[in-house]
Amino acid sequence: MHNKIKILIIDDEPQIRRFLSIGLKHAGYDTEEAVDGASAIRLTRAIRPDLILLDLGLPDMDGQQVVVQLRAEKILAPIMILSVRNDAVDIITALDSGADDYLTKPFGMEELLARLRSLKRRAVQTQTGGQDVLEIANLKIDLARHEVLVNGQLAELSPKEFKILYELALHPNRALTHRHLLMKVWGPAQADEAQYLRVYMGQLRKKLAVNGLEPNYIRTLQGVGYMLDTEVGVAGEPNATEA
Repeated sequence: MHNKIKILIIDDEPQIRRFLSIGLKHAGYDTEEAVDGASAIRLTRAIRPDLILLDLGLPDMDGQQVVVQLRAEKILAPIMILSVRNDAVDIITALDSGADDYLTKPFGMEELLARLRSLKRRAVQTQTGGQDVLEIANLKIDLARHEVLVNGQLAELSPKEFKILYELALHPNRALTHRHLLMKVWGPAQADEAQYLRVYMGQLRKKLAVNGLEPNYIRTLQGVGYMLDTEVGVAGEPNATEA
């Protein structure tokens, strides 16, 4: 039998660790806890958790340093940032260092569990080496053939639009920053030109629309970037076109 998914909680606040541990165990996860960066890195090496929840404000080092160290050691477990910081710069730096998603405190357990379901899928994809074809609701992205089908019909995407979607599909359920996407699609010279990305993302969403409803599987992370969410459908959202 496959063991339960193990989540490492890294936070120096006892009440936060207790809240997370109780909620996660009730949802069927196993949990381990670390109170600072150094012990978190040691424990990660020892137990190899499936998922990591990481506070940025640790007593001995910034959580971003933990992310950098774990990724340097080729530890691929998805990392979700949990932080009271709402400064986009902190979040963007952590994501660009290798974190996968973030939640700002305070948050509800249901929201956390929903995010973890998406990260769990990414963990499985990482372990299995990914896949050549990604299907989400009415969307089919063939990474090998460089084709995108919407309701079975070939989508006429520009080279830039395809590159954006391709990069998102290479990292499903992972938050990609504006800078990451700009570097991959436009190159270093345009790494800070977020307006390019907003324009093309708007065009991409319109081309992936069905019956006028733009896809909500492309999530906007306000002030940070975008994510391709494999767990949602195609219905439009009030803010779906906001970039």
